[in-house]
Parts: sequence; C-alpha cells; structure tokens
Amino acid sequence: MRKAYVVADFLSDENKAEISSTAESNGFELSFYESVEDAAGKVSDAEIIYSGGDSSIMNHVPNVKWVHSAFAGIDAYAASGLFDDGKIILTNGSGAYGLTISEHIIMVSLMLLRRMPDYNKIIYKRDWVDDLKSRSIAGSKVVIIGTGNIGETTARKFKAMGAETVIGFNRSGMDVAEFDEVHKLDEFDTIYADKAFADSVDILVLCVPGTSETKGLLSRERIAMLSERTYVINVGRGVSVDQEALIEALNSEQIAGAALDVMTPEPLPKDHPLWDAKNCIITPHISGNMTLKYTVNKTVEFFCENIKRYVRGEQLINLADVKIGY
Repeated sequence: MRKAYVVADFLSDENKAEISSTAESNGFELSFYESVEDAAGKVSDAEIIYSGGDSSIMNHVPNVKWVHSAFAGIDAYAASGLFDDGKIILTNGSGAYGLTISEHIIMVSLMLLRRMPDYNKIIYKRDWVDDLKSRSIAGSKVVIIGTGNIGETTARKFKAMGAETVIGFNRSGMDVAEFDEVHKLDEFDTIYADKAFADSVDILVLCVPGTSETKGLLSRERIAMLSERTYVINVGRGVSVDQEALIEALNSEQIAGAALDVMTPEPLPKDHPLWDAKNCIITPHISGNMTLKYTVNKTVEFFCENIKRYVRGEQLINLADVKIGY
C-alpha cells in the first residue's frame, strides 16, 4: 500500500483525524510521528511527507515524491539541493500565516508608537511617569517590503486602523489591492533618496522570505537612509537586515526603534548586543509559529486538498519554487 507520513508535534486530534480520513480514502496508509528523531528508520518507504518544518526529514525518505512543509519558508529545503531537478514536489504553508503575523505586526507597531518599551522600564523601576509623547497608526505612513499574503493582510489592517498611506515593495512592482501604491524592490534606493519621503515614513515592515535576493536587503547603506521617525519591524528572515548597522542606528537614535521577531543567529546568544539595543522589542520567532489554531488548521486544509489533487494527477496548490526561494 502507498505510504504517507506526518512528522509534526503541533496537530490536534481533530487535525489528525482529518488528515487520516483524507489519506485513507485516497489510498494511502498513514502514520504520525512527533519529530524527525521519532520518524528516523520508520519512514523510508514514504511517498508523501507532511513535515512540521524540520527539513532534516529529507535524510530519511529516499523515495519520497511529494513533501509538504507546514511552514511558509522553504530556504532550508531549497538549500538541500534535493528539489533542484523537479523530481520531488515541494508545497508549503503559504497563505496560512497572514492572520497571525499581521496581528503580531500590528501589536508591536502599537507598542512602539505608544512607547511601551519606555513605559516597561519605568514600571520595572516602580516609577510613575505618564506623559511620554506617543503616536498613532491613524494618519501614519507605512512601507511594507513583501506584498504576499502576509504583507497584503497587514496592509489591510493598517488601512482599517486609519493609516494614511500604505506603500508596498515587491519583485515585480505589480499592484496589490490593499496598497495605495506598489513599487519594484530595485526602486527602493531611488524612492528613499527623496528625503521628504524618508522623513515621513513611520513604520517600515519587512516580511520577505529568505532568498539570495533578500539577503542583506536592509543594508547599512539603506539603514542610513531611514529617518529618526521610522520604526523598523522584521518578521521575515534575520539575514535580510544588516544587524550590526541596525544596532548602531538604534543606539545612536538614528531611527526611532525596532521590533524583531527574526534575527541572526537564532536563538540569540544571551550576551548578544542586540538584547541591549535602545528601544528594540525582541520576540523569539513567534509571530508565525503554530500556537494559533487557525494557522495549523489552514496548513492541514492545504495538505488535505493537495492529497486529493495529487491522486487525481492535478496541479497542487502552494507549489514552492526552490529557484526563487518561495
């Protein structure tokens, strides 16, 4: 019998029942494992794998034909080289994360604009200061680099909260409905060279995947173009930002502050200078993990739909392209 395996530790009993029913009704014998360590030596006959994101599963599935990663990022899978010839299909969880990550972005935006890092320090000392000047999302200018599901969902929420302008940057410059305007990524330097533009940006959000194109995207030179008014938020990949230059910009108050859910390395060492950078909110890569039920349910929904398509010989949804990195 054809074999399918699920290697993930975040699925509910309802999720498992849905996957089991779909797999078995489409001719697959299915087994669940909590981790790659648990699965090692037991999944070598896999035709299909649902992976919780640990790409090391590829070391144990020599005959696999289709891998579904529940996570959106595929950089680790792409780096393996195993998908380069197209013989193994790779799908991902893209489209499941717009809700959870956009809410995280709104949360940290409000924390920065409403001066929560400063108030936390005040409260920690048991002092009583209540007059720090704050700003609002209403009337703000927001720039979002990456206009996919996460960027588009975030833009919609910023607009709903009264942001005056939301500008997007992507590879193609193709318009996306939720944005007031969209530009090609390679136009960033030209647009930010206009000091009036740079000085008016309240929030700069990075929500791009880890690819060769996005590595070092927010370089030292580009950080230098930012305004002391601007807060930087990164929920994509740590390698997209020149971290040393960002720390310097924070400590010199060249920029207003930052919220980083991704960084390099991860986990961040306890003695890393980023911990002590001024006005910087650090979260341990939790904006898009599997703690929100909706996210898990969506990845299961994608997988089950694709099992049906796979058996029927139809094109799968959420096909990932290792050449471009998402």
